[in-house]
Amino acid sequence: MKILINDLVTEYKDEGNGLVLLMLHGWWRDISDFDGITEILKNSYRIVRVNLPGFGGAQRPQKTWNLNDYVDFVKNFIEKLEINPNVLIGHSFGGRIIIKGIGESKLRAEKIILISAAGVKMNVFRKMVFQFLAKIGDIVSYIPPLIFIRRKLKNKFYKIIGSDYLESGNMKEIFKAVVEENLTIFAKQIKKETLLIWGDKDIQTPLKDGKLLHSLIQNSKIEIIENTGHFVCLEEPQKVANLIKDFVR
Repeated sequence: MKILINDLVTEYKDEGNGLVLLMLHGWWRDISDFDGITEILKNSYRIVRVNLPGFGGAQRPQKTWNLNDYVDFVKNFIEKLEINPNVLIGHSFGGRIIIKGIGESKLRAEKIILISAAGVKMNVFRKMVFQFLAKIGDIVSYIPPLIFIRRKLKNKFYKIIGSDYLESGNMKEIFKAVVEENLTIFAKQIKKETLLIWGDKDIQTPLKDGKLLHSLIQNSKIEIIENTGHFVCLEEPQKVANLIKDFVR
């Protein structure tokens, strides 16, 4: 279904009945990431998923949005649908929106679930290492015959070191504006019962980030799914769905 929010056309899905679970996807992803767990959960809950501006079937913002703009978008989406989410579920960037929105009391829910959530700012040393590796990768990609597949090599390299920057396309400036914000201060403000779900092999948002958020959010617990990476919903949908069920009821 299509809907107009903040003068931008986006798409959303609304399936099932019962307690309302609102799901927010990650950066450069879309609502299809939740297909697997939705199929399992929709017989017990009402699952609402929305494509965030710039991704999936949603229009791209014309100006450079920051995280507050995305929080406001979700808030207005909730109001327009006239729903009161019982649970907010966010993967990666979606988790970043929830941390900021709940921490500032702009978003409301009885419980929240953060899946491989972003929000912990990369430390200076790790950032310098990534930037150095990125430069090395950029230089190497100019060596014949690698120059002919340079773009693919760079995309692959940035994936390996855990950066979404090159995948951002026209959203690069928004990406930079969003990731610069350290949300640990807002995590400390969260009082809602919180479940964190993490893959132990996650590169993009390492497990140590999840453990830090767990230590900052008072009423929280963390569940670690072994041998999974950043996309635990895709890798182990049944395990993720079971954790959600146990937490929600």
